[in-house]
Amino acid sequence: MTFQQLTYVVEISKCGSINKAANKLFLSQSGISAAIRELEEELGFPLFVRSNRGVEFTPDGLEFLGYAASLLEQKQWIESRYGEARNAAPATHLSISSQRYPFTEDAFLELLQAPEANRYQFSVREVDMDAVIDDVYDHRADIGVICLTELTEKMVLRYLDSRALAFHEVAVVDPCVYVRRGHPLVGQGAVMESDLAGYPYVSFEREQGVAVDFSEEYRMLSLKKPARQIRVNSRSAMLRVLSYTDGFTTGSGLITQSSGYRKIITLPLVEKSGIRIGWIALKGGKPSVQAERFLTLLEKHILESIAYTNQTRQNLKENPSEKEPGTP
Repeated sequence: MTFQQLTYVVEISKCGSINKAANKLFLSQSGISAAIRELEEELGFPLFVRSNRGVEFTPDGLEFLGYAASLLEQKQWIESRYGEARNAAPATHLSISSQRYPFTEDAFLELLQAPEANRYQFSVREVDMDAVIDDVYDHRADIGVICLTELTEKMVLRYLDSRALAFHEVAVVDPCVYVRRGHPLVGQGAVMESDLAGYPYVSFEREQGVAVDFSEEYRMLSLKKPARQIRVNSRSAMLRVLSYTDGFTTGSGLITQSSGYRKIITLPLVEKSGIRIGWIALKGGKPSVQAERFLTLLEKHILESIAYTNQTRQNLKENPSEKEPGTP
């Protein structure tokens, strides 16, 4: 069976006769008839019944016709897809996998403003830390963005080393609590772990069996079994829950000027060690030109986020009654 034979069958179905199909394909009627007879012998059944009025497909022939047409469409798609690729410059690829950080998204968006490539395939996705590591290890991502804390650092670095991955630090920030601007704790300026008792703890869902070291939040012993807990599965859901409840979560404390953070403020956690924010990649690998550009933008947006977060806290300290940005 050949694609040429399939082409003859489909063309005969369109024209209604072997003679018309032969004329359209600029072939002899005897040549097409011989090719169809060989195909019917191979299949073991007739494709159609011939008469002076043309051809009429048999039930088996109609079923075969459907498969033949589908195969020819796929062949045409493959030829078109990869025929164009041979004649065009190779596409630039870049894939980013990150924990749920707004500065990663901001860096990626700025990269898209001037990708420096006519053909490219870029992707970014927000997932839990274990999935970030898996993405980079399995070559689904070129760069992964994660954070390390005093409690998780040893375990995570050992895990990275076992997978031939390296962590590259960009900045160290103080762990913080995320709350809405009107939260009762805002007036304190900074909070201790004991101050959080009684408030709902908001955290991201984790798949069963995933180690707590891969959690998005800053780990504290008092939060192992909180009395009131709210679980969410996306950054947008987290921001909405925090914006309209007295719930809190913990983490790097970094916020950006994006609209989702206008109702949110972060308060430093007293007497807690810093959080190391950075990126991971395969050991010994050299980042591509686009990956280097992204990493430069990532560092820029992390530093801008730190500055914006500090300025927001200072503004709120000086003007405790200040409304969220953008409100009348």
